[in-house]
Amino acid sequence: MRNKLMRKWFILPVFGLLMAAMVLVGCTTTTTITEAGSTSVQPLAELLAEAYMKINPDVQITVSGGGSTTGVKSAAEGTVDIGAASRELKPEEEGTVVKHLLCRDSIAIVVHPSNPVEGLTMEQVKDIFTGAITNWSEVGGPNEDILVVAREEGSGTRGAFDEIVLDKEDTVATAILQPSNGAVRTVVAGDPNAIGYLGLGYLDASIKALSINGVECDADNARTGEYPVVRPLYFLTMEEPEGLVKEFIDFCTSEKAQTIIERDGFISVY
Repeated sequence: MRNKLMRKWFILPVFGLLMAAMVLVGCTTTTTITEAGSTSVQPLAELLAEAYMKINPDVQITVSGGGSTTGVKSAAEGTVDIGAASRELKPEEEGTVVKHLLCRDSIAIVVHPSNPVEGLTMEQVKDIFTGAITNWSEVGGPNEDILVVAREEGSGTRGAFDEIVLDKEDTVATAILQPSNGAVRTVVAGDPNAIGYLGLGYLDASIKALSINGVECDADNARTGEYPVVRPLYFLTMEEPEGLVKEFIDFCTSEKAQTIIERDGFISVY
C-alpha cells in the first residue's frame, strides 16, 4: 500500500511539471513572416523587421532578396508572405498581387569620387546608358572611355531606370550587368571611369551621386519632385493581408516606422 502511495505521489508532480512545460512552450511559440524580392527594399525591410521584432519578440521575420520580379512572383504564388518590388507592376502582373506602398526612393546616378563631372542632364544620362555617348570628354570629363554599369533583367531598379530615364530604349550592349545595388556600388567605387545607378539608400563615401538637370540627388529634392528619378517601393501580398502579416505591414506604414524610413534616406508616404 505504501509503495502505491509513493508511486502516486511521484507521478502527480511529474505530470504537473510536464503540463507546465507544455504551457510555457505554447506561450513562447515563434510565429514567422517571410519576405523576399527587391534588393532595393531588402535593407529597409531588414531595419523595419528588426524594429518590429523588438516590440514583438515572439515573431521571427526573415528577409531575402532576389529582385522585384521574384518578389511579384513569390507573392502571387504564396511562396512568401510578403513580396517586395521597387517598380510599378507590369501589365501582365497587375491583378496577381495586392500592392502596399511602403515609401518612395530616388535612383542615384553614381560615379567614382575622383571623377570631375558633378552633374548631367537627363538626356546625357540616357545617351550614356544607350551608347550614344561613350567618352567622358563629351560631358566635360577626362578623355577616357565610359564604363557603363547597369542592373540585370528583372531588377526593379533597372525597370524603373529604363522607364524613367531611357524611355524604354535598350541599355548599351557593352554594359556590365550586376545582380544588386551593392554590386553596382562596388564596381563603380573600384573604377574611375565607371557610371552606374542605384537606390538612394545605398549611397556612401565610396561613390559620388551626380546632380541631374542641376538638382542634387537627396530625399528632400525627391520629395518635392524636383529630382526627376524617383520610384515607388512596394510590399506585395497574394490577397488582402490578415492577422500577423497585416499587423506588420500596418506597422511599416505607420508614422513611427516612417521615421525609420526617412532616417535611412527614403521618402515617407506622409
